[in-house]
Amino acid sequence: MGNNFFLFLIILAFFAIFLREDSVLTLAYFLVGVYALSRWWSRRALRAVEYQRTFQPRAFLYEKVPVQLELVNTRWLPVPWLQLTENLPLELIVPSTYRSVTTIGPYARRRFEYLLHADRRGYYSIGPLHLRSGDLIGMTEELNTEGGVDHLIVYPKIIPFAEVKLPSRSPLGTLRYTQPIFEDPSRVRGKRDYTTGDSLRRVDWKATATTGRLQVKQFEPSIALETAIFLNLNADEYLQRTRLDATELAIVIAASLANWIVGKRQSVGLYVNGVDPIGAEGKTQALPPRKGRAHLTRLLDVLARVRSAPLTPFVQNIQQEASRLPWGTTVILITGAIDEALFEEIFRARRAGLNIVLILCGTVPNLAEMQQRAKHFGIPVQHFMRERDLDVWRG
Repeated sequence: MGNNFFLFLIILAFFAIFLREDSVLTLAYFLVGVYALSRWWSRRALRAVEYQRTFQPRAFLYEKVPVQLELVNTRWLPVPWLQLTENLPLELIVPSTYRSVTTIGPYARRRFEYLLHADRRGYYSIGPLHLRSGDLIGMTEELNTEGGVDHLIVYPKIIPFAEVKLPSRSPLGTLRYTQPIFEDPSRVRGKRDYTTGDSLRRVDWKATATTGRLQVKQFEPSIALETAIFLNLNADEYLQRTRLDATELAIVIAASLANWIVGKRQSVGLYVNGVDPIGAEGKTQALPPRKGRAHLTRLLDVLARVRSAPLTPFVQNIQQEASRLPWGTTVILITGAIDEALFEEIFRARRAGLNIVLILCGTVPNLAEMQQRAKHFGIPVQHFMRERDLDVWRG
């Protein structure tokens, strides 16, 4: 409407000059002033509007995530009308936009809230926020501005396992070791007087204060047995008709096992060859074994973001990462297929002192033959077709 109104003013001015009518000229001056004021007002008023989007950046599956939008007018000019449009993922809300219209007075605030439904695992963009405004009577063109983007991580489903009887030769945790060169600082067996060469980090200051002599801790010898989960998301290694369900099941298994292992206060690592939207393209996501909930959060973040795609063969990822694992590590391979190359890599890893557990997901070609061969060579195998098959491990 702004261009049409400007053209109308020009015609009105020519008409006033031609007729030499002061009243028409006065009206033209008045309308020009109103137009200039409206244009100046609407531009500055919109620039004064700031926003803040607040929500929890992580959610578990099927949670409802409230999002608060706060608009603030930082100047004395009121905003006569303001339309806000928030772009949202279709997987989290239908329709995929949130819209509202409001007015904001001088130095005023307006708050809005909507809900996102975390019904699907993933890494989602929230926004951008589009703001649209203009003058009160529509004399000038409408103005637009665009805000930033935030992200929401929706974790995969985590099944609470009660007892996972992994058919592994090694239990999760630590084993006593006979060579004193390996010591577990979590197992204190006693104290003794300080001798030259002892690390100050072993000094027990409470015992020192009690006895009046410098005391150091003695630890039990042990070696840690860690768990490393290798997750295969190479789409070419899953049967096409069951690929989507099988890869999602594989992610659920990886997340649930990691949660169970951390709950046992043990170390777990994750190596996954999926596509991560914020990771290096084509590079395996490698999180070496660690303990604690903070480490579990990092693992779940990766499992929430990764997607299946045609990638490098799973065997290459195992070759690159397994050689860095310490002796005795339990390696859980989660994949949708097994072939001669994978068998060869499993044999090599076993010779290196790693304990291999194979978990197959979805429809697996030549399953019976592969299970028989694995049994012959003493390779523990589990096969899951659907989520309810995991009931054998549920609480």
